[in-house]
Amino acid sequence: TGSKKSRTMIKQTKSKMTASCRDSNTCAAILESMDAELDPLEQSLKDSAAVLNGSEQERKALDAAYASQGKIARQLTDLEEQMVPANYETPVPSDYDDLPQLKGRATVQFILQKPDKAPFDVEGTNYAEAKMTMVIDGFASPVTGGNFVDLVNKGFYTNMKIQRSDGFVVQTGEPDGDAIGYVGKPSKSIGAGKNGERLIPCEITVRGDKGPIYETTIEDEGRGGEATVLPFSSYGAMGWARDEYDPNSGSSQFFWLLFDSDLTPAGKNVLDG
Repeated sequence: TGSKKSRTMIKQTKSKMTASCRDSNTCAAILESMDAELDPLEQSLKDSAAVLNGSEQERKALDAAYASQGKIARQLTDLEEQMVPANYETPVPSDYDDLPQLKGRATVQFILQKPDKAPFDVEGTNYAEAKMTMVIDGFASPVTGGNFVDLVNKGFYTNMKIQRSDGFVVQTGEPDGDAIGYVGKPSKSIGAGKNGERLIPCEITVRGDKGPIYETTIEDEGRGGEATVLPFSSYGAMGWARDEYDPNSGSSQFFWLLFDSDLTPAGKNVLDG
């Protein structure tokens, strides 16, 4: 089972992981907590499979499973951050000093409401609003992450409508008017869009590299088969929208993927975003 494999992996790599942490005792405690949470996760999944599909009992069991999964994911984040040296900052070329940058990680919560105040119907239960929590990784994408957090703090996305929702992606970030992105002071290196949009460079960190590559894609660099640090082709991943043939055309539009790729492993396809 998945929990058995996870428990085996934790046991086999515990010494190596704790040795990589700033505080080995803290990481050991995190790993123990993750291991303990695997049992309720597995039991909840078994409970959901043992009852009628669509029943209240299934919903209760799945909610418990999601809660355990979320707790483990947060613990994994804590573990990863323990492995980053104190005060570490991802190296960014000086060309982008005039763009916002995110040092470390940030958590952003979006609250979604329907225009007519209609409820969100989630498997028969109505909710007045929907909340989405995103972890923005400034270690792997300091410029892209910094740009996004800067716009969130400016209130740019407040009361903005979802502009695309088609079963493939959910997308927003285009303001009213002629501009297709955030209008603000552009960087000297990237410049502005045709309607004054502040543009940011394409920024990708490939596994094994010390920092991101900029203003190009891994395909153009001949590295299309290599995996990125942030997986793209996976359910719930956040992508930065750009013109198809211009890596430096991103500004403020972003989207969430609503599927897991059947053909391309997660992290090995950034052509679509």
